[in-house]
Amino acid sequence: MSLSRIESDLINEIKLNPLEARVFLLVTTKGKMDVSQIALDLGITPDDAMNIAKRLVTLGGFIDMSETTFEAMHPRFTAVNMYRKMCAREHIEFKKNLIVDNIGVALERPYDHARTK
Repeated sequence: MSLSRIESDLINEIKLNPLEARVFLLVTTKGKMDVSQIALDLGITPDDAMNIAKRLVTLGGFIDMSETTFEAMHPRFTAVNMYRKMCAREHIEFKKNLIVDNIGVALERPYDHARTK
């Protein structure tokens, strides 16, 4: 599954905005990052990177390692966690979602690779 397809699924199924999806994918596939590196890689301001990363902590996608450094949790857990939180926010019944499950499966290898260099 391509990253653009995963990005689309994050937007459509988990209701991330496009920039949140891009930041999530960046940190998931590249590993723990400081907001300055996120900003540089995506061509956004450090303030925007900080706000998005903090929002992703709230949404269940990231953990904060320090004031400015963020890490994604394992994608199989994170995709379902973000979906569960979205269902609660949107007052939607939480149930198995194969698209969300496939996000976690598709990101597992790049996630592991980024952390075992």
